[in-house]
Amino acid sequence: MSRNQKDKSSESGSTIIGSSLSFKGEITGEEDLTIQGQVEGTIDLKKNHVTIGRTGRIKADVYGRTITIEGEVQGNLFGEERIVLRQSGRVRGDMRAPAIGLEEGAKFKGNIAMNSKDEKQPTLREFPLAQDRSAPTKN
Repeated sequence: MSRNQKDKSSESGSTIIGSSLSFKGEITGEEDLTIQGQVEGTIDLKKNHVTIGRTGRIKADVYGRTITIEGEVQGNLFGEERIVLRQSGRVRGDMRAPAIGLEEGAKFKGNIAMNSKDEKQPTLREFPLAQDRSAPTKN
């Protein structure tokens, strides 16, 4: 197998950040990600599925094709296709995706914006709901 073939096959895989791991910084890539540990920063996987497992604790903005939350997230969620907040999930932040599902028992505090699949997902700077609400506003 050539190096290029090997690289392409690894790009379509899946990665798990285990429950004993902690990461600070920006996560980018071309594969699905499951987080059972702690992440602080930014998760930018717009073409892939991101799962925050039951033991996952996230302080980050999350960009994914689909995003599933079973653990805790403090940050904004941007789904290209769908966001699902499971019964065990807790989110404090805004969510934006064409389809958003909240299971009974899920905890959520923030704003929801549902856009069509044809609309380009905004960057954090373009997303008006993501502005810091603690800063005083000028009239």
